[in-house]
Amino acid sequence: MNPSWIVMLLVVLAGGATALQAPTNARLAGAAASPVNAALISFLVGTAALSLLALTLQTRPDAAAMKALPWWTWIGGLYGAIFVVCAAWSVPRLGVALTVILMVAGQILISVLLDHFGALGVPKQPLNLTRLLGVLLVFGGVLLVRRG
Repeated sequence: MNPSWIVMLLVVLAGGATALQAPTNARLAGAAASPVNAALISFLVGTAALSLLALTLQTRPDAAAMKALPWWTWIGGLYGAIFVVCAAWSVPRLGVALTVILMVAGQILISVLLDHFGALGVPKQPLNLTRLLGVLLVFGGVLLVRRG
């Protein structure tokens, strides 16, 4: 099997985990009294899991390299927190499919802009007709899922 296919399969599975995460946290939000409390619990569990994995892999960060990073590299967790709270809040209102496809649409929209401008250190990949059609197909999917 081509290694790039393995990587793509893992990314698809990670995306599937996002679809599982949304209703899981929505259910947790009901019992925890808010989507913010559910997100906090979710991040605590994730932190514990990542801590165990880091200890198992014996990875050590390069302190000098980390100090040299720009400020915006430190706020990735904030994006995740927004994502988890929004998913936990929106699933009971919109359903899993519409919530996830709207999130994917947002991811794709921001992704093509980041690629086009080479923002945040990503390689520049200009927006072209093919990429634009891909974005429009996803937004068409939003409309189709919404109509149900």
